[in-house]
Parts: sequence; C-alpha cells; structure tokens
Amino acid sequence: MKKTVLTFGLIAGLIISVLMDSSLLLADKIGQGHSMILGYTIMVASFLLIYFGIRSYRDNTLGGQISFGRAFACGILIALITTVCYVVTWEILYFNFMPHFMDGYFGAQIAKVQASGLAPAAIARKVAEIQQSQQSYQNPLVNAAYTFMEPLPVGLIITLISAAVLRRKAPVEPSGAPATMNA
Repeated sequence: MKKTVLTFGLIAGLIISVLMDSSLLLADKIGQGHSMILGYTIMVASFLLIYFGIRSYRDNTLGGQISFGRAFACGILIALITTVCYVVTWEILYFNFMPHFMDGYFGAQIAKVQASGLAPAAIARKVAEIQQSQQSYQNPLVNAAYTFMEPLPVGLIITLISAAVLRRKAPVEPSGAPATMNA
C-alpha cells in the first residue's frame, strides 16, 4: 500500500499545490466568494486521485478485492499526503511572498461586524477577537493548523465515497465457503 499511497498522494499534492499557486494570481480579480469556490473546486479535483489510488491498489495489488476499511485506510493516507503538500505550499507562499494576503479577509470580517448593528460593546469584543485571530495567524504553527483544516474534510468525504464505491468482497462459492484463488 505504501507505494500506491505515496505515488497518488504526491501526484495529488503536486496538482493541488500548482493549482493553488495559479489560483492565487486570480484571487483579487475574481473576488473572495468566487475565490473560495475556485479553491474548493481545486481541492475536489486533486482529491479525485484518492478514487484512482484506491482502485489501483485494489486491482493491481489485491487482485480486485478490497474491504471498506482497507480502502478507507488507503484513501485517507493519500488525503493526508495531499493535505500536507497543500499546507507546505501555503506556508512557503504566505510567509515568504504574501504575508499580508489575509489582511483583506480579516478587514472584511471587521467591517461585517461593525455594520451588524450590534451594541458598541459587542462590536468591540468581536473586533478584538478578530484582531486576536489575525495576530495568531502569524504564528506558523497556528497558520499550518488552520490551513490543514481547509482541505482535509474534502479529502475525508471523497475517501468515504471512494471506499464505499470501490469495496469488493471475494466471490462466495455455492457451498457457502469463500472462493480460493489459484496461484
């Protein structure tokens, strides 16, 4: 399983990293809402390699049979490798080339709270929370943790669907005993 997981995980990681790099060039032009849609579309496209990785492992290594558990293990490992590639790429880009990328996001959150019509004390409290989050985001470990949580749920969903679709049990003999494979 190690070879399949590494191969498909690194290919998906390369795809998600290259597409994320490319999409950041469009972020200002297409707006925040469209940028998020594009980002999650990139994640789904990259994580589709989970399906192909599980199928390859099932067909090429396990003789066409795989349990849900083993398919899930294969898929989630591919998802983890892909997610780590995504996080490493983001950390490099953010801290070396775009340290103020999130300022617009946090600024929009503050403006939204200020326009919410809440009591001044509530607005001040929420603005302080947003500013604390913005400050925390400058810590590479916190930044990596937040970034890790972006693609992983997408990978988990695709892993669950792929494992369910691709699972295949050994055929059962008419006598009720499982079929044996001749070598």
